[in-house]
Amino acid sequence: MDITIHAGFLPHTDPEASLAFYRDTLGFEVRNDVGYGGMRWITVGPVGQPGTSIVLHPPAADPGVTEDERRTITEMMAKGSYAAVLLATPDLDGTFARLQATDVEIVQEPTEQPYGVRDCAVRDDAGNLVRIQELR
Repeated sequence: MDITIHAGFLPHTDPEASLAFYRDTLGFEVRNDVGYGGMRWITVGPVGQPGTSIVLHPPAADPGVTEDERRTITEMMAKGSYAAVLLATPDLDGTFARLQATDVEIVQEPTEQPYGVRDCAVRDDAGNLVRIQELR
């Protein structure tokens, strides 16, 4: 089989704040920005890697989600326990310094993990955990 990861999905609560984080802070390019019914789906991805994207989506857009489930999703997002993404960089310290110079919520400074990676963690505006590993 020849399979690649094309896109992952992360919920957003504020499309403009999500753009500020993923485009302006992380430097991702915007590949698509689609509005429908007062909601927005924004596709972003790393420059030079057109085959890998993150779709930032409104969490309540799925018609199969009940009101109780929407409340639970909102509560989990507020706690930062709903969604996460794992990114990687060859310069973890430089990347972390640039993130720390912004108003990004720092969850963990660069740390050597017991499972063999060095990484840091921040949260985006919607509470999604963004871990960044050092490429070795």
